[in-house]
Amino acid sequence: MRTDSTRWSLLAAGIAAFGLLWTPAVLAKDTSAKGSASKPNDAQIISIVNAANTGEIEAAKLAQTKSTNDQVKEFAAQMIKDHSAMNDQVAELTKKLSITPEDSATSTQLKTASAQTAAKLQDLSGATFDKAYVDSQVADHKMVLGMFDKMLIPNAKHPELKTTLTSARPTIAMHLEHAQHLQAALKKGGKSMGRTP
Repeated sequence: MRTDSTRWSLLAAGIAAFGLLWTPAVLAKDTSAKGSASKPNDAQIISIVNAANTGEIEAAKLAQTKSTNDQVKEFAAQMIKDHSAMNDQVAELTKKLSITPEDSATSTQLKTASAQTAAKLQDLSGATFDKAYVDSQVADHKMVLGMFDKMLIPNAKHPELKTTLTSARPTIAMHLEHAQHLQAALKKGGKSMGRTP
């Protein structure tokens, strides 16, 4: 049976294989370590969720301007819509509960890795961009689902925060499934995918 740290390490290795700098490599240490890093408080959880959502939105905005693939652009539009809605919901909850988001090693690493990923994607174009963006989305959503299941939902103390995270999980799972579908289509050469002229 694989340990949590082994799972994170395998995911990190998979992401490194396609050359994008994203968070699982650094989060492997953070989420498998004992202590506060693996047991964030509610303020830290909110900051982690905000960082993840913001990273997804920024990558999707880049995809909307750089991709020439209709389905990739449609997926990116959905990411902007859904992750913006999640950010708004968390912001409303934060205000209601009078919680001030608190950065942690995890949220800081998410922000740094998002910027690094955006920089790498910025240098790509065409089908190479589409593949890199979609591959990153598959990896990102797998990683975020793991964080929700192993770190965020279990450690959320306030019932409303726990409920918000639990209700967001199916959307993240749906994003993963959609990204995996796009990934499979791109591997087939995009024959089933529309392209703008």
